Formats: sequence, C-alpha cells, structure tokens
Amino acid sequence: MHAQPASRSGIVLTEPVDEPLFVASVNVRWRDMDAFNHVNNSVYLTYLEEARLQWLQHLVIVITDHSAPVLAASNLQYLRPIEWPAGLRIELRCARLGNSSITLAHRIIEADDADTVYCEGEVVMVWIDPSAGKSVPLPEAIRSAAG
Repeated sequence: MHAQPASRSGIVLTEPVDEPLFVASVNVRWRDMDAFNHVNNSVYLTYLEEARLQWLQHLVIVITDHSAPVLAASNLQYLRPIEWPAGLRIELRCARLGNSSITLAHRIIEADDADTVYCEGEVVMVWIDPSAGKSVPLPEAIRSAAG
C-alpha cells in the first residue's frame, strides 16, 4: 500500500501509491484546541470518525438493529501539531478486507498542501449484529468499494 518512506522536516512519512477510497473535508474548530494551542490528540479520532461516517453516507450504508459497524482498533501516528485555523482532508484507503471487518488506513493532511501530513495510521471496523452481539458479513457496498 505504501511506497518507500520519505523524510520531510526530519519526520519519516510514507507515500501512498493508490488512490483513496474516500476523501473527507473537515475544518478545525476553536473548541478542538488544547492548552498548547494545537488540536488535542483525542480530537484526531473525532476527525477520523467523521471521515468514516461521510464515507458510509456516500456509500448509502444503512445501519440497522442487525448490521452496524463498531471500531475494534485504532492506531495513530501523530506527525505534527494541527493549529487553528486549518482546513483538513482525511484520506481513507483499504488496507485489509476481511469477512466481517475492514482495516482502513488514514492520513490527515492540510487541505491546501498534501505534503503537510499531520497524522497517519489505521483503524479496524467490524460489522456486527448488535442484538446478537456477533459479527456479520460486511455490507456488499463496502466490499465493492474497497475490493
């Protein structure tokens, strides 16, 4: 999924070689800031959640009592602080496709400068039947988009 690492400002980044499944736009809000005048690390997870939800809406995925996604794992590498004001793009790529799960690689980048990478990593989403508490197959729209 990634080419050889490149170095920018002493930070080692990976360059994606494939097109994203989806790119979400998010604006930094003043309330996202912490005492150090940059976006609090926990807010990055909110940005990623927003990107995943925009992607699911784009695919017209319907969440029901018998089929819904849950976040099973997250891995983030914070590469540089995000300051306010900022417009962001969150790129989502399929890193792995399972029977009931998908691993989404993500990058949070500056909207006007793709070379400014704030964060990258992966999340694992598992589809479950909430009423039964068991995994269920991925929706066909997810499989088609990611496969």
